[in-house]
Amino acid sequence: TPAICWASLPSPNVREAASMYGTAVAIFLVILVAALQGSEPPENPFPYHIPLDPEGVLELSWNVSYVQETIHFQLQVRGLRAGVLFGMSDRGELENADFIVLWTDGDNAYFADAWSDQKGQIHLDTQQDYQLLQAQRTLDGLSLLFRRPFATCDPKDYLIEDGTVHLVYGILEEPFRSLEVINISGLQTGLQRVQLLKTEVPIPAMPEDTQTMVIHAPNILIPGQETTYWCYMTKLPRDFSRHHIIMYEAMVTEGNEGLVHHMEVFQCADEIPSIPPYNGPCDSKMKPDRLNYCRHVLAAWALGAKAFYYPEEAGLAFGGPGSSRYLRLEVHYHNPLRIQGRHDSSGIRLYYTATLRNFDAGIMELGLVYTPVMAIPPQENAFVLTGYCTDKCTQLALPRSGIHIFASQLHTHLTGRKVVTVLARDGQEREVVNRDNHYSPHFQLADVPVPAPQGDVLITSCTYNTEDRNLATVGGFGIQEEMCVNYVHYYPQTRLELCKSAVDDGFLQKYFHLMNRFNSKEVCTCPQASVSEQFGSMPWNSFNREVLKALYGFAPISMHCNKSSALRFQGEWDLQRLPKITSTLKEPTPHCPAGQALNPAAPTVVSIGRGRG
Repeated sequence: TPAICWASLPSPNVREAASMYGTAVAIFLVILVAALQGSEPPENPFPYHIPLDPEGVLELSWNVSYVQETIHFQLQVRGLRAGVLFGMSDRGELENADFIVLWTDGDNAYFADAWSDQKGQIHLDTQQDYQLLQAQRTLDGLSLLFRRPFATCDPKDYLIEDGTVHLVYGILEEPFRSLEVINISGLQTGLQRVQLLKTEVPIPAMPEDTQTMVIHAPNILIPGQETTYWCYMTKLPRDFSRHHIIMYEAMVTEGNEGLVHHMEVFQCADEIPSIPPYNGPCDSKMKPDRLNYCRHVLAAWALGAKAFYYPEEAGLAFGGPGSSRYLRLEVHYHNPLRIQGRHDSSGIRLYYTATLRNFDAGIMELGLVYTPVMAIPPQENAFVLTGYCTDKCTQLALPRSGIHIFASQLHTHLTGRKVVTVLARDGQEREVVNRDNHYSPHFQLADVPVPAPQGDVLITSCTYNTEDRNLATVGGFGIQEEMCVNYVHYYPQTRLELCKSAVDDGFLQKYFHLMNRFNSKEVCTCPQASVSEQFGSMPWNSFNREVLKALYGFAPISMHCNKSSALRFQGEWDLQRLPKITSTLKEPTPHCPAGQALNPAAPTVVSIGRGRG
C-alpha cells in the first residue's frame, strides 16, 4: 500500500530526532520574528486556516510577513500518502499551474518547486522559489512547513497578490520514479479559493456590555448536490431596541469546514410588515416571494476569513424604530463530492452593544445598474464594463467631510474575471478602493481603509469572459445574467444607498439601428422587442463587438443616485456625460529582490522527522 512507501523511509535515532526538533524550534522562532516584527506573538503562529478538500484530508494554515513579502505555509496531510501536490493557478486550472510536489520513489522522499504544462505534465522548475523548512510525521499523517515570496519574477510562478487566489491540489496514491512522470490527469485533485493576503487592521477593545446572538439554521440536512444556497428566516425579539453590531464571526459545525463555503445575514425591508417563516433552498418554488425584500447585509463571511471587527468609532445599527425584526440567513454549501447525510447548524455570531458608537456605519452599492442595456457579447475573452458614481452624486449626497470606506465586497455572476474600484478626483485616478485580478463569483470581504471626499468619482470596472457562451450575456438578477457591484462599508451613514450607472437606453437603440445597416439579419427595433431580445438576435461579428465597446466608452449614462427608499435624489440624472479621466493608475509591478539567490534546480531529498506527538 502507499503507506509502506513512507514507512520505508529511515526512522531517525534519538540524536537525529533531537537535532531535528531543535532545528524545527529554531525555524519556528525565525518565522515568528520575521512575520510578527514589533508585535506580541499570537496564540497561534498560523492565524489563517482553510480545509482544501471536502473530506478534510488536506488542511492549509499560513501567516503573512508584509515586511519580507513572504508567506509561510503549513500543510497537514491526514492519512499516509505517497505524496501531495499543492499550488496556485490563474483560474483554478490544474494545467499551467505553479506547484510544490512532495513524492517518494519507494526508497526516498523528495520536495520540489514545479509547474504543469498544458497537458498536465509536471516539470521541475529551473528556479526553486519554494523553500522547505520542515517535513515531519504527525499522529494522523504528515506535516509540511514551507515558504515562498509574494513575487519571484519566475515566469512559471504564480504572483501572489491581493484578492482571490485559486489553490489547487493533488494526492499521490503510489510512488513515482521521478517528478517528470507525474501527470495530474491520473490524480485525485481539487480546487479551493481564498484570500491569502489579509489586510492588517487593529482589533478594537470590546465594550463591557457586549452581547452575542447566533443566527443559524437548526440542524439541516445538507443536500447531496454540488451547489446549494440555503435560506433560513428568523426574527429579533419583539422589544429589541437599537444596538450597534461591532463584530461578527462564523460558527461552522465541526466536520463541515470543507462544505460551508460562505454565509450572509440579511435584514428585511422595514416597509414589509411581516415575513413568513422559511427553512429551505433559496431557489425553491416554495420560498415565499417576500424573502426577496431581505437584502440589507448585516454580516457576511467566506471560507478562510477571520472575525470581522468594525472600527471603534462606528457600528452597524439594527433594532429599534425603523428597523425590521426579520432576518434572513443564507448559507452556500459547496459539496463537489456530493456527500450524503451530513447535518449542519452553521451560522454567524453577532456581537452587539447598546452603547452606541459615534457613527452609524452604512453599506453603499457601486457599479452597474441591474439592467440588460449593459451586455457582454458571446465568445469574449476579456470584455470590460464600467459603472460610475459621479461627482455630481457624491457632491449632493455625501457630507462635506466625506466618508470613510473601511471594507469592500466585490460581486459579479458566473462570467466575472476581474473587478476593480478606483477613486478619482479632478480627472485623475487617485487610489484603488479594491481590486481582485483573479475574481471568482463567491463572497470575499476585504478591509480597505480609504477616505472618499465629497465630490469624488468612484469608478467600478468588471472584466468578463464569455468564451463558453453563444448568446450575449445581459445585466440582471439571474445567475446566467451579469452584475458588476462593489458593496462598500463606510461611515458616517448617509441617505445614499446606491450610486450606479448604465448606458443611456436611447443611445443603445441608435446602436441597434446602426448595426442593422451592416447586417443581413436585422435586429428588431420595434417597441415590443425587449433589450434582452435585441441582444439575443444580434448576429455577432468583429465590427458590432467593437462598436458596442466604443458605445459603452463614450455614450452618456443614466445615473442612479438613490436613497434607501430606492428614489433618486432630486436632480437631472439622465443623459449625463461620462466622467472625464485624464490620468489613470498603473497596476503595481512585482518587486523582485535584487540579487535574489536562486536555489539549485534539483529536488530536495527530504528526511521526514517524527512530531512531538
